[in-house]
Formats: sequence, structure tokens, C-alpha cells
Amino acid sequence: MSSILTNNGAMVALQTLKGINSNLAKTQDQISTGKKVANAQDNAAVWAISKVMEQDQSSFKTIQSNLNLAESVVTTGRKGAEQVRDLLQEMSDLAASVASDANDYATVNSQIVAKKNQITAIIDASQMNGVNLLKTNPIPGQTDFSVLASMDRTSGTVATSKVSITVASVDFEADIEAATVTTITDRASALTALGEIEALVNIAKVGAADLGTSAKRINDQSNFVSGLADALKSGVGALVDADMEEASARLQALQTQQQLGIQALSIANQAPQTILALFK
Repeated sequence: MSSILTNNGAMVALQTLKGINSNLAKTQDQISTGKKVANAQDNAAVWAISKVMEQDQSSFKTIQSNLNLAESVVTTGRKGAEQVRDLLQEMSDLAASVASDANDYATVNSQIVAKKNQITAIIDASQMNGVNLLKTNPIPGQTDFSVLASMDRTSGTVATSKVSITVASVDFEADIEAATVTTITDRASALTALGEIEALVNIAKVGAADLGTSAKRINDQSNFVSGLADALKSGVGALVDADMEEASARLQALQTQQQLGIQALSIANQAPQTILALFK
């Protein structure tokens, strides 16, 4: 049945054209923003997940920066400890050199005292950003130094557990700087001093090794966190980024459909005019 009051063909063509225009606008928006989920309206669930992942990725980037700084702090302490160990070895060699009768004990003792003073200077100077792991208190009131290493999110919740790396002071201030070395005046005192210095060499060796181990652990964690942040960024992209090849192909198809829809609507709008032929 034909009617001049209701054009069903035009209504169908109009609804089809509206759908095409809506999809076309969405595709154009994806191309212009590069995202298939740009806001919560596009896909609330995916948007919410992506925002949590973006938050974690940003947090891990900050954690990585802190870990890099912490590694520099520990490395500074390690280098200081290694220099202290080298100076102590030189002191040991000097003490051994006069561990026999008829030597210039006074001169050797003066050299040992000078190197001991140099050790004190190195211990005091081995700080980075105000943290000195060779001191009794690396930070005022604390005997260790901690850095946030990770934030582990509990699945399905907003709760996170924090993991830190703690590096204990090797305390060269108390164990080496404050240690007393016997004044060398003869062979017997040289042998006594040699034993004392050898004990200090071992303390310095163990301290430097401990700091080296801690620095390596922090470096490994920094590399892991960096990779994790990159993985999260890729994951967010997989969720919200638009496939530009697909969007380009869809855009061309929708533009063609739009043109055909306009033609279909035009044809449908002309249908009532054919009724006039019945009255001629």
C-alpha cells in the first residue's frame, strides 16, 4: 500500500543513514585521537582497567627513578669502602716492612697515621644526597637506608603492598675510623699494629662486598621495574589504542555506505511523487 502520509521506505533509509553517520563519526574520532577507547563512555570496563594500568605504569617509572638514585647512593659508599680497604692494605704493608729490627720506625708510623687520617676523610666524604653508608647513621637517627622497590597490586582491588630494599650501614665510622692502631716504636709494636690493621682490612673487605651486593640487587630491581613499566604501557595500548589500518579501511567503507544511504533516502523521498501518475 502506498501512502502520501507515511513513507516507510524513507524512514528505513533515514535510520540506516543515521547509523552509518554515527559509525563514521566514531571512526573519525578514533583516527584523530588514535584511541578506540578515549573515555569512559566508549567502554567503561576497558577504560577503568586501562586507568589502573596507567597508574601502575606511572608509579613504576617513579620507582625506577628512585632506585637509580638509591643505586648511586650505595655505589658511592662501595667506592669509598674500596678506597678504605686499599689504604688499609698500604698501612699493612708499611707495618710489615718494619717487622724486623733496625728500621726507621718513626717515619713508618707517621705514614701510617697519615693514611689513617686519609681513611677518616674518605669515610666522612662518602655520601650521596646526604646519605653515607660508611657512617654509623647513614641518615640521622637510622642505621640503614631504604628505598621503595615495588608496588604489588592485589587482583581486583585498589589495595597495593609495598616492597622496599633496605641497605644496612657498614659502620666504618665505629669499626675502622674509631679503631686504635698501636704506635710503632719497635719490632714488637710493629707486629702488634700489623695484626690490628689486618683485622681492619678484613672489615673493609666485607663491608665493600656487602655494599656491592646491595648495589647489584638495586640495579637488578631497577631493570625489572623498567621492563614492567614498558609491559604495562604496551598493555594499555593493546586495550585502548585504535588499529589505524583497520580504522582507515572502515572509514572508506563507511564513506561509501554514507553515499549509498543518501542516494537510498533520495529515492525513497521521491516515491510519493509516483502516486501523482495515478491521477492523470
